[in-house]
Amino acid sequence: MTTAFITHQDCTLHNMGPEHPESPVRLAAIRKVLEKTGLLQDLEQIESVHIMPEQIQLAHAKLHQKRLEMKLPEKGIVYTDEDTALCPDSLHAASLAAGSTILAVNRVLSGKVDNAFCAVRPPGHHAEHNIPMGFCFYNNVAIAAMHALQQPDINRVAIIDFDVHHGNGTVDIFKDLPEVMVCSTFQHPFYPERYSDIRRDNIINCPMEANSDGMIFRKLVETRVVPALQQHRPDMIFISAGFDAHKEDPMADINLTEDDFRWVTQVLLDIAQSSCKGRLVSVLEGGYNPVSLAFSVQAHLEVLAGH
Repeated sequence: MTTAFITHQDCTLHNMGPEHPESPVRLAAIRKVLEKTGLLQDLEQIESVHIMPEQIQLAHAKLHQKRLEMKLPEKGIVYTDEDTALCPDSLHAASLAAGSTILAVNRVLSGKVDNAFCAVRPPGHHAEHNIPMGFCFYNNVAIAAMHALQQPDINRVAIIDFDVHHGNGTVDIFKDLPEVMVCSTFQHPFYPERYSDIRRDNIINCPMEANSDGMIFRKLVETRVVPALQQHRPDMIFISAGFDAHKEDPMADINLTEDDFRWVTQVLLDIAQSSCKGRLVSVLEGGYNPVSLAFSVQAHLEVLAGH
């Protein structure tokens, strides 16, 4: 198995303040663990590239992009909502984050790698078609999925989001596009309280009560997510890989462990190998305890790389 590890040092330039949980430390912690364990040298390390404006518009309104550019400060930070702020380098980092997912799709579909993980920030799954929110500006995984659908032989894709927060932005973008199935496991009731009760055949929402553990999570995946994927028969699978459902994460109240993330990664990789030639792209979303985030990413990548 060849797994691409796509990232860029400039993704750490996005900084919403020293107390903000979506911190540059997140990527530094991931790299430190991957280097220390030796896993990083087994991955194909690729530097992110910037996304083109027209590629952002695959998932977002042109006005969405313009409003962000107009808000971008020359110094300091400017809030787009109570949780989400722009600094002078934020859109530079966001462009690299989104561009990495385009690069990942191209590398996987060309056969140059078997699968890919994008270790990028800012995250994306809360960004709706015309609204930035929840630490997110561009919906990285949605842009990647739309780009994939433009390629030959890719007629259906699936996005599996196991972040502890519901992937409202991804649902908003794809709720009326049946070629894209979105499966989301999340704590409920909890932020962002948008689209968590939507009724669509291609939207599989899997809410979990606070203090749910790995057994509950695994049952939801086995009884809701796996059958939906088998019925949808995607030509490519995407993962919104949020690791904030870890029991050590300060942002929520779900009690998963590295073993749960390892297990769900294997389930999704098995489906990808049986249904779509192993074509899988994973994109980092949440995870706000740097230690549990780094070790969870390690578990995720060990499976993707066939360890």
